[in-house]
Amino acid sequence: MADPAHTVHIVDDDEAIRQSVGFMLRKADYGVETYASGVQFLKAATREMRGCVLLDVRMPEIDGLEVQARLAEHGIMLPIIILTGHGDVALAVRAVKAGAIEFLEKPFERTALLAAIDEALRQSGRNDRSQLAAAEATVRLAALTARERDVLDGMVLGRPNKLIAFDLGIATRTVEVHRANLMEKLSAHSLSDVLRIAFAAGLGEDAQSG
Repeated sequence: MADPAHTVHIVDDDEAIRQSVGFMLRKADYGVETYASGVQFLKAATREMRGCVLLDVRMPEIDGLEVQARLAEHGIMLPIIILTGHGDVALAVRAVKAGAIEFLEKPFERTALLAAIDEALRQSGRNDRSQLAAAEATVRLAALTARERDVLDGMVLGRPNKLIAFDLGIATRTVEVHRANLMEKLSAHSLSDVLRIAFAAGLGEDAQSG
């Protein structure tokens, strides 16, 4: 019997996704539980539940972001990886701000999914699963130049590179360079990493959730 702490709860209304991802994860020695809707998962979820959640965004009745919100309301602190076939930057901002560990677009690579699950399970195993401390996040942000902070502000608002470039009056390629530089300075490997650091430091608190 699989260790409950290494169980992945797949919440997706697409049966093909539940079957294919479930098969992949079982082959990788994870425990797997599947749910055909957010409603079904919420009925089963408890504070004692272990592991992590692969949560689809576009589902009937209740979407993934609403499932996140209801889990938080009930004090169920399972690490969440958001899956979507309709991903965009604004949705990634909302998902991470709501506490998602990672944001993956379908079709996703096996290695990316397994890496996200490993990170989620590491967080699940910690007694203190709080986000990056505000003081540490603030120190990291202090290393950015003024222009890199401008680009970061745009990322926090969910703006794509082209719109950030328009807002700042610079070329899109220049935004891409600043974005790469700030990610390196923050030791961030993904947009989700950048957003967690920014939110831990209090950025975007006044931004609309979309």
